[in-house]
Amino acid sequence: MFGHFKQRMRAAWDGEGFGGRPFGFGGRHGGHGRGRGGRFFEHGGLKLVVLAMIAERPRHGYEIIKDIEERMGGAYAPSAGVVYPTLTLLEETGQIEVAQAEGNKKLYRITEAGEAMLAANRAQVDAMMARMSDAGSSRRGWRDPRVVRAIENFKMAIRLKLGAGPMSDGEIAALVQLLDETAGRIEKL
Repeated sequence: MFGHFKQRMRAAWDGEGFGGRPFGFGGRHGGHGRGRGGRFFEHGGLKLVVLAMIAERPRHGYEIIKDIEERMGGAYAPSAGVVYPTLTLLEETGQIEVAQAEGNKKLYRITEAGEAMLAANRAQVDAMMARMSDAGSSRRGWRDPRVVRAIENFKMAIRLKLGAGPMSDGEIAALVQLLDETAGRIEKL
């Protein structure tokens, strides 16, 4: 009954993504989209990166997603649909454990088995962490996560305003003026 689900979970565990799409530089949902395509993490690499990050300090799943995105200068962020199954599998294999839980929010810490896994794969872990850092530093100037977040907030505010219903001529004129002024100020930076 759960054969297909287990197959998809194994793909996520191995860093391949769901639906057979590899993880890479392409946006949040696995290797397609902007930037270079292809697999960023080697086979099983995402689980080792997650494990290494938890070894640095206990973390929640959301923190892991955001930290990977920040380390990579906004070039890539794994989806929750990949990180949370990876955390579950790391917990089931005894490599991490829940240090604290508040409802569905769990803080994970590494176990001795997890430390042993990292030690056995130290060269691969170090290479992947360095690769993430290199990817982030090469993109940080023009794809700083703070700028990406601000742009997304701006786009969402416009979508919400336009989707709220008909606007009066005065509201449209005020919005157009604000957008033009903002564009002009950005150009002068």
